[in-house]
Amino acid sequence: MKKLVVLAGAAIIALSGQAFADQKLKVGKKIYDRAFGRGCGACHDISSNPQLKELIKSGKLDKAKFAEVIKEGRGGMPKAVDAIMAVGPVKKAGYDVDEAIDAVYEYLAQ
Repeated sequence: MKKLVVLAGAAIIALSGQAFADQKLKVGKKIYDRAFGRGCGACHDISSNPQLKELIKSGKLDKAKFAEVIKEGRGGMPKAVDAIMAVGPVKKAGYDVDEAIDAVYEYLAQ
């Protein structure tokens, strides 16, 4: 019986971890789709601008540099923190700035 309880507890922990990861990816997608009202893809899914998904997947854009650009802006890219934090699912999840940036980075990395 004790073994069954331990196994059930482990299963619950594993499932809750998966649910948290799924929520993080969903929030990351919402950020990408909704930040600045029209979404990040309005600029980053066209060939003349940095292709975020490709840069992240290839390892050319690490999370630290991504976060820096989100927070400080760069070239034609404005600071995006306020736009990201204004996305409803970010507020609902209670994410802070770093958690929100991590969520969109993880979404783009998949």
